[in-house]
Amino acid sequence: MPFTAQDPLSLDDSLDTAERTIRDNVAAFCRNEIAPHITQWFEHGNPPVPELATQLGELGVFGMHLDGYGCAGTNAVSYGLACMELEACDSGIRSLVSVQGSLAMYAIWRYGSHTQKQQWLPDMAAGRAIGCFGLTEPDHGSDPSAMTTTATKNGDDWILNGRKTWITNGCAAKIAIVWAATPQGVQGFAVPTDTPGFSTHPITRKMSLRASVTSELVLDNVRLPADAALPDATGLKTALACLNEARYGIIWGSIGAARSSLDTAREYASTRTQFDRPIAGFQLTQNKLVDMTLKVHNGLLLALHLGRLKDNQQLTPHQVSYGKLNNTRDAIDVCRQARTILGANGVSLDYDVIRHANNLESVLTYEGTAEMHTLILGQGLTGHNAFRG
Repeated sequence: MPFTAQDPLSLDDSLDTAERTIRDNVAAFCRNEIAPHITQWFEHGNPPVPELATQLGELGVFGMHLDGYGCAGTNAVSYGLACMELEACDSGIRSLVSVQGSLAMYAIWRYGSHTQKQQWLPDMAAGRAIGCFGLTEPDHGSDPSAMTTTATKNGDDWILNGRKTWITNGCAAKIAIVWAATPQGVQGFAVPTDTPGFSTHPITRKMSLRASVTSELVLDNVRLPADAALPDATGLKTALACLNEARYGIIWGSIGAARSSLDTAREYASTRTQFDRPIAGFQLTQNKLVDMTLKVHNGLLLALHLGRLKDNQQLTPHQVSYGKLNNTRDAIDVCRQARTILGANGVSLDYDVIRHANNLESVLTYEGTAEMHTLILGQGLTGHNAFRG
């Protein structure tokens, strides 16, 4: 087999025809429908989320790894490949898909009633209804067990009060999955966003994920019927299981952003001339390109391995943390190194490197910070819980 810069480990041969087809279709969609506009959306912070959701629904990527209710029912590797191509375009686009499918839809699909599934999942899969996932609070990010959002019984109804923040898709959502503390423990609720007392506020002045809608959710005496509770979403462990679904997509997605930056740096180095020859011919540049290639394709190999484990129902939460920590950390290093090859041009939005680097600052943090995943792995390796040490 020939050695190529695009696939130095010949990993493409490890994919079946259906997986390659899904990857290529998503890549073509991103190339034709998103890439021409993404710089403007990022620069001005104005992604057309409802229109994008309709297109992505037609593409079939919302909840694509789920079965039934209009979902495509693909395997985990196919979903990962789609996440990689979406984030190779922009992390904000992958976040839209991840939050919709792996958080909001997954919570309903895994923990909701049959009525809730029928009511929401077909429209969400088609992109007609956008969902968000309300777990993080202004004062409680890494420690969701300390949440202050409450749900109390009033007759047969529930009354919800509290605030959630850094919520992707919030201002565009028709349905919010909200986690609240009850006397019996944490409970998940499906909250239609037109419910009286529910409001959203956009989070602005952010320098990362600008092609994504980020919001604060406010619940002020939101009255919900008893059947708004997700029947099986009891206990914090159910919310964390949803996070693991999203973290799996990040393992692949972050490599997409890194791969895009690597490709940009390699192409730039082949045409940028200094001292009468392309800078790709200098040892220091080649060292950077080799180092970045190792990180990108080792990360892809890791993602593929974890995807096969997931498809065999063998993937553990510790392994998800392993992949999320390793690939996000290496991806941001790749983008920063790619920036140095582009020199001053590396900070211009005329190239995608600085956009990917800025986005990955958020990806490194959300769905569990690097510190939290380090402690998860540390506990797995030693048997000692250091979270409160």
